[in-house]
Amino acid sequence: MEANHDSQTTDRPALILNGWLLAALLILAGLWLGPLPAMSRTAFSAHMLLHLGVVALVAPLLAMGLVRMGLQLGSNMRSWMVLAFAMEMVVVWGWHAPALHEAAARHVGVFVIQQLSFLLVGLAVWLAGLAARQRRDLVTAMFGFALTLMHMTMLGVLLLMAPKLIYPAELCLGAFGFEQLEDQRFGGVLMAAWGGLAYLVGGIVLGYRLLWQIDNDSGIA
Repeated sequence: MEANHDSQTTDRPALILNGWLLAALLILAGLWLGPLPAMSRTAFSAHMLLHLGVVALVAPLLAMGLVRMGLQLGSNMRSWMVLAFAMEMVVVWGWHAPALHEAAARHVGVFVIQQLSFLLVGLAVWLAGLAARQRRDLVTAMFGFALTLMHMTMLGVLLLMAPKLIYPAELCLGAFGFEQLEDQRFGGVLMAAWGGLAYLVGGIVLGYRLLWQIDNDSGIA
């Protein structure tokens, strides 16, 4: 009976941990196989919902699932972490340049590359934060999350404050009852609010872990 109880005890966490990955995959399927990809070809706000769903919802869930399954960063990973945060900024700003955004909206192949790149850099950033264990890695990840928070908020504000359309009018026909310029501006609101909040929360969690580690090390000393 004791052996059976121990087996159940070890299996239960595995089921819970796999739940993070399962939730991420289900949400990702809903995002990529649902109506948003088609809507994003003519509505900027739908594109932004799809983008943020991938980088600020699916990516952290995937990272959490992988970390809970035992994935950790090795030593001397700061260069990799800096590269991950830098690539994330390049990818986000690059795909929101008018020419690349239009190409993704008009060509399925480019759209697939866009979405995969969003997922990969998003996962890299969240793994950099959640899988970090050493104090210096946590500090690096905190600065990286602060950078991500600032650049996503900046892009969102830029889209919100633009006095005219940045993208072709046929790509901002509007969704959810918005007019063209309102559609673009609502996309900016989503970027600044949802994107900014996600990385703010991530940075706070990292700060708490860093303070806990410092306090724990002081207690041991």
